[in-house]
Amino acid sequence: MNATADTIYHSLREKLSDIVPDAELRYKSELAERINALKTEKNAVILGHNYMEAALFNSIPDYTGDSLALCREAATTDADIIVFCGVRFMAETAKILNPKKKVLIPAAKAGCSLAESITAEDVRALKAKYPGVPVVTYVNTYADVKAESDICCTSGNAAAVVESMDSDRVIFLPDEYLAANVAAETQKQIIFPTRTPRDQTSKEASPMEYELIGWHGRCEVHERFTVEDIRMVRKQFPDVLVLAHPECSPEVVAASDFSGSTTAMIRHVQENGAPRYLLLTECSMGDNVAAANKEKEMVRLCSIRCPHMNEITMEETLQCLEQERYEITLDEELRQRAFRSVQRMIEIG
Repeated sequence: MNATADTIYHSLREKLSDIVPDAELRYKSELAERINALKTEKNAVILGHNYMEAALFNSIPDYTGDSLALCREAATTDADIIVFCGVRFMAETAKILNPKKKVLIPAAKAGCSLAESITAEDVRALKAKYPGVPVVTYVNTYADVKAESDICCTSGNAAAVVESMDSDRVIFLPDEYLAANVAAETQKQIIFPTRTPRDQTSKEASPMEYELIGWHGRCEVHERFTVEDIRMVRKQFPDVLVLAHPECSPEVVAASDFSGSTTAMIRHVQENGAPRYLLLTECSMGDNVAAANKEKEMVRLCSIRCPHMNEITMEETLQCLEQERYEITLDEELRQRAFRSVQRMIEIG
């Protein structure tokens, strides 16, 4: 039997009373009751990314996690309908892995600045310019870009994927900061030969000077964090633990105490003995981590909300299930090509 709105409310209040206003918790609990009833009625499963707002994250998903964890759940679920509370490239990945299921995304406009920074045509142009060089593509891309790639990666396994390639050179797309952080971790030289270079690092190198070929895509959330942010926090809280997502700039990652995927950041907060911490990532994840670690203090310096993740609301999720709207569809030939890239990523883990 599904939990009542009152039961959901008391559970949310216990977790989120310091984060979400009480009136909002009562309202969201009523929505959650209706959503959970529809899940049962329609044999649906809800996947919730770590960047979902707190009331949604803590009430309706059957599984929560980062892109890789949710990819695994999408691939193996027996549900008839997958509702992906995340952005479009994530829902596409679920469809790539489980094509016979109906995959829905709650909001039509839940895009991604990083995914939109590169097209399949861009990838084909790079492959023509660097023939025979394998393409590693961040999972934060659309299906047509994945289809042009040899293998996908997540922020957590990017370095391992790059090092698994049997090649002296690798094209790594599209996040320039993640690429630069992978280059530093694997001790490889990197260039960014795009049509519209942002800085002097994009100049062509001689044939023996580089091993990674990057692209100038950025996450509009993570690019906003700065080293000065970290300096300010450390000045006031010398014992703070600073955790940065690998989509932050190399300078920010170097100035932090830890860098990793959202799942790795969550685990590090749980396992580290530091009394207070700062998360340099999407702010709703900060709310969810704070709710799960009440004995520790989260320093709230940066509150940057992803506008695309913010499109996913409980109201939209309810309408999505009621109407079974915003279904993800993919050309089968393209899906099969993208599947190979995603499956190789999952096999590496």
